[in-house]
Amino acid sequence: MYLKINNKCKYEIVELRGFLERFKGLKFYLDKLDFVVKFPNRKIVTTVFLCQKIDIIMTGKDDVILYLYKNVKSEKYFLPKFRVKDVYFLPLNSVDNFKIGDKLTILEN
Repeated sequence: MYLKINNKCKYEIVELRGFLERFKGLKFYLDKLDFVVKFPNRKIVTTVFLCQKIDIIMTGKDDVILYLYKNVKSEKYFLPKFRVKDVYFLPLNSVDNFKIGDKLTILEN
C-alpha cells in the first residue's frame, strides 16, 4: 500500500500489526524516515525514544483526517482521542498540504 501526497510523491505504508511490532514502533530508528508507519487501532500515541521529528495524522472511519500534528519532537504523549481509528507517522514536513477533514489517498500495489 502507498500513501499519495499532492500528486507528486507517494510513500510506502508499513503497517505494524503484532504486539511486539507496535510496542517497538520507531524507537531508536536513526535513519531519516522515508516511509509511512501505520498503527491500527492505536489509542495512546507516544514518541518516546523516537530519535527524530515526525508528523502525525490521526484518522477515523474511511481514512478521514481528524487530528493533525506537525513537527512533533521526541518524548511527547497524546491521550486517547474520540473516534480515532488509525494513527500514521509520516516524514517531517509531509503533511503541509493536508487539513482536518481531508481524506487520505491510499493506493493498493
